[in-house]
Amino acid sequence: MLTLSLVTIASLAVLLGSGLWIALALLGTGWIALSTFTGFAPGPILASDFWGASYGWELTALPMFVWMGEVLFRSGLADNMFRALAPWLNRLPGRLLHSNIIGSGLFAAVCGSSSATCATVGKMSLPELERRGYDSRQAIGTLASASTLGLLIPPSIVMIVYGVVTEQSISRLFIAGIGPGLLLLALFMLYLVVWALLVGNRRGSAGRDEGATTLAQKLRDSLQLIPLLALIGGILGSIYGGFASPTEAAASGVVLSMLVARANGHFDRHIFRDSLMAALRTSCMIAFIIAGASFLSSAMSFTGLPRGLANAITDMGLSPIALLVVLTLFLLVLGCFLDGISLILLVTSIMMPLIQSAGFDLIWFGIYLIIVVEMSQITPPVGFNLFVIQGLTHRDILTIASATLPFFLLMVLSIVLLTMFPGIALYLPQAMSG
Repeated sequence: MLTLSLVTIASLAVLLGSGLWIALALLGTGWIALSTFTGFAPGPILASDFWGASYGWELTALPMFVWMGEVLFRSGLADNMFRALAPWLNRLPGRLLHSNIIGSGLFAAVCGSSSATCATVGKMSLPELERRGYDSRQAIGTLASASTLGLLIPPSIVMIVYGVVTEQSISRLFIAGIGPGLLLLALFMLYLVVWALLVGNRRGSAGRDEGATTLAQKLRDSLQLIPLLALIGGILGSIYGGFASPTEAAASGVVLSMLVARANGHFDRHIFRDSLMAALRTSCMIAFIIAGASFLSSAMSFTGLPRGLANAITDMGLSPIALLVVLTLFLLVLGCFLDGISLILLVTSIMMPLIQSAGFDLIWFGIYLIIVVEMSQITPPVGFNLFVIQGLTHRDILTIASATLPFFLLMVLSIVLLTMFPGIALYLPQAMSG
């Protein structure tokens, strides 16, 4: 078992380190494991798994939500959102820095992608916050961290991937993400308030007072949020109300996003073509990775590695909490080198028997796993949100990563709270099903 584990880890590390596509690295690792440690022919297993991973009806929602996000990415909606939020936040300690957090949360709810949320909100908010005298580190930290909520607040692309590969209800996963998503938003905003009161206002880096705005003006500006809120309500309401499946809601979301973009004056045949091709490339990449992970999962099952790993950890006598601590540290290390979807698929390929034997609820574990993946998005050297912000600000990665450290620690706190109070994630799914 030790030899098998070392060969598997070494194979995956070498293939990933060589610059090979992640999907091909997963395929190669599974092929090596089957060829070396079993008597089964890899070819028929590979063909069967590729077919099995390609026709799931639930997977159809994935390209639809990706396409919707690409349309909204090009719609100019983030600019409207910033203008609508700014007057309401002017009196709150931290002022417009909160717009990064709330704006990212709102945009994440219709985009489903962390990097797209980061790029879209950041292109508009970072120059504006710098112009108004806000602390650049806090502007970078809030944007990089809050944009990871695109993975957690439904509809989420990684939730769909997790639900498909673990055969869990995507609707229940979406509902379970609401509580933890709001918890993280609250923690981020509370930290900003404390920072502004204790540090920012004294330094003069918490932004300047923009002056009084009448209630009528605030309400007029807020009208710009109506298309976004209508889109969120239409998608999530149709799913939770039982009127549409996630796939049907995703298809409706694409049409609604085009109408919103058209109404906003940012939709033509060029945007249609560019968004469609970008969604096609992203969806094909994700589908290829899912197929590779499916083959690796089958290969691991044939070798008996997951069962042996589960038995070994069981023999260690670790409590579920100790297991969770070890698993979190392990995932954070992996997250330094893998993107979120690859990390989720790798974990579910190898560790699901261990997770099930430890008695974790798979819906709860999915939310926990997504929060850890969020943390990996702001962890160097392969934190994708760090690269997005580097492209926007031209700062070095270590400076950007240090700005996100307080928010990283708040994510750790959210995992602790989620473990102590699992109802944060499970109350709504249980209430809806009950």
